[in-house]
Amino acid sequence: MERNLNFQNKKPELVSPAGDWPSLQSAIKAGADAVYFGIKDLNMRYAASNFDLFEVKKIIDLLHENGKKGYLALNIIVYNNELDKIRKILERARDDGVDAVILWDMAVMSIARELGLKMHLSTQASVSNVSALKFYASCGIERVILARECTLHEIKNIVSQVKKESLRCSVETFIHGSMCASVSGRCFLSHQVFDKSANRGKCIQPCRREYTIIDSENECSYVLGKDYVLSAKDLCTIDFIDKLIEAGIEAFKIEGRMRAAEYVTTVTSAYRKAIDAHAKGQFTKELKESLKRNLDKVHNRSFTNGFYFGKPDDLGGRVQKRYEKIYLGDVVNFYNKVGVAEILIRNESLSAGEEVLIMGKTTPATFAMAREMQIEHKNVEFAKKGSAVGVKLPFKVRPHDKVFLWRQYNEN
Repeated sequence: MERNLNFQNKKPELVSPAGDWPSLQSAIKAGADAVYFGIKDLNMRYAASNFDLFEVKKIIDLLHENGKKGYLALNIIVYNNELDKIRKILERARDDGVDAVILWDMAVMSIARELGLKMHLSTQASVSNVSALKFYASCGIERVILARECTLHEIKNIVSQVKKESLRCSVETFIHGSMCASVSGRCFLSHQVFDKSANRGKCIQPCRREYTIIDSENECSYVLGKDYVLSAKDLCTIDFIDKLIEAGIEAFKIEGRMRAAEYVTTVTSAYRKAIDAHAKGQFTKELKESLKRNLDKVHNRSFTNGFYFGKPDDLGGRVQKRYEKIYLGDVVNFYNKVGVAEILIRNESLSAGEEVLIMGKTTPATFAMAREMQIEHKNVEFAKKGSAVGVKLPFKVRPHDKVFLWRQYNEN
């Protein structure tokens, strides 16, 4: 218990992903200290919804109003004909109050430094030693997101040396989410096969597929897929997040700008609770187990400790579908005084006691049990497709919000 108290006044910053507005709202509500996001075309999650350049000020204003920081992810390789566009983006980032830019291309770094922007070095740079960190710090980098290959022991040594030498550069590590077969992400497989570069954010993940191998005589073939040897499991550190906090890491990042808003809500909330409980000396085994069960409910490829305790021998993984999200309908109205949402059922049906998930552009992804339902002011236990049903909710929703059923997945 006493060891935890040494860290009461120094909580690591929790950095959550946002690939769209519902995810952004969800990260804020779930307790992120900072949110990282990208704009369309130039970011490492090209296929995410992302944001337009003109939305940056709105994003930053919303985050700052809620006491959060906003980081612009501009961590791709940049070609010569894009330098003017990069400058335009960075000038907008400066003018709109972005708290830092996540980058690793030297051209982006040069322009960002010229404009006086705070800079965080992406894990794409694969920094795995203090000498490299010191070099980047001398270039004006204020935070380094270490290479995924670093072990906890190595991270402790780096953090210790940073503090000993009073370097003005903090350390950040990933704590949850997808991992790449090439670890820190500099993969060329997608570019080689489909001309879609991972280093431009366009990876279509051929590593996640099942393959058929045919012998050279073309007489027999085998399906390679059971262990998905190129498809890494998802990183999950909830079992040992206390050790990462005590290592002195200053920021924890959650991967997931391609993930849905309910993932952002669930994962951010779990690590927020873990960090806060640790600060109070209340991070018990029971809480760890409870939080891990919650993490397992949203999209994952089963979990691994990553490289924190050495080279993992359990990387191969595929999607574990525990729950399914089924579109149900839309919110038509919300009656504030009684806390009731009128929902038009457009698909499936809803039974009393079922769990629903509601989200919208300004409504965070939030779960609730449909315990009390009414149609035409009469209590009902069932609402079929085409009906408008009133559902009592413990939070505010808005017209046009999307409503989903959240059910345990049954393969049969």
